Amino acid sequence: MREAYQVELGELAEELANMCAMAATAMELATRALLDADLGLAEQVIGDDAKIDDARSSCEEHAYALLALQAPVATDLRTVLAAIHAAESLERMGDLALHVAKAARRRHPKPVLPEQVRPNFSEMGRVAVDLAHQAENVILEKDIEKARSLEEADDEMDDLHRHLFSVIMDKDWPYGVASAVDVTLLGRFYERYADHAVSVAKRVVFVVTGRMPGYGTDEL
Repeated sequence: MREAYQVELGELAEELANMCAMAATAMELATRALLDADLGLAEQVIGDDAKIDDARSSCEEHAYALLALQAPVATDLRTVLAAIHAAESLERMGDLALHVAKAARRRHPKPVLPEQVRPNFSEMGRVAVDLAHQAENVILEKDIEKARSLEEADDEMDDLHRHLFSVIMDKDWPYGVASAVDVTLLGRFYERYADHAVSVAKRVVFVVTGRMPGYGTDEL
């Protein structure tokens, strides 16, 4: 019985890791759609978002079944509860990638991003996708040090976001109010995506140590 239960927990972790990979792919494609004004990629992200939603539902059903049938305690209970919270964060990461793709679709065939901020968003996209993949590895390996290393990548995203805001607020910004609003919202989507990836890693630290780490700024 105990061995079978551990197999179930392993399968639950694999479901979460798969959600990380899906969220990473969504943001990678959404960023390419944004940078290249690629309507096909934008539509692909929008269409695939339902798969991430379904993955969250499946993960939660699995977790609640384990709670109901196995009555886990200690580390096992933390694992199941952390999975429920992590699935929510991962679905939200998918939603944020969806918002980026919808912005690209809304402005098509015109590009959303002024040339001045394209390098910034290219880098924000890279950091976001890397964070999702790091979270995937943390879930599978339960490596606390790797989990804590996500904070550094999140700091990089925060720096990129602050720089972006300073560019928009410059009195010489030549692209108008509508463009400034688009860029501000898009920057926020990337920042929140990174925050949710860090939140997922926090849940893994909680599972292993029994304590929620205090690093980062994301609300628990």
